[in-house]
Amino acid sequence: MALFTRNFEATVRFYTDVMGMRIEWRPDADNCYLTNGNDNLALHRTTKEPGEDQRLDHIGFIIDRIEDVDAWHAFLVAREVEIVNPPKTHRDGARSLYCRDPEGTAVQLIYHPPLSAGASDAD
Repeated sequence: MALFTRNFEATVRFYTDVMGMRIEWRPDADNCYLTNGNDNLALHRTTKEPGEDQRLDHIGFIIDRIEDVDAWHAFLVAREVEIVNPPKTHRDGARSLYCRDPEGTAVQLIYHPPLSAGASDAD
């Protein structure tokens, strides 16, 4: 995933301090490459107005255990992160929540049985 961001430093802090990603490579002041071990996220500074760059609906991160969705919710609320949709269990057994990063991008945290590492533990 790669995102343009006008609020570059706050967005880097959100993904490192709140979402727990680590900086893999920061080649210059306008680009930062993050990882959590499974996912990679590139942040690129922009000065363009919203809508001048390509945008997307949301990005998502897989959560290993269903109960972690609620733990993330409590953590994000304590950090005063905007919650778009609180935790919800879906008809397919997935459970997710949505929040916003400092740039306004919707971020989904989801336990999804076919993909989550902890899903096989329940069998």
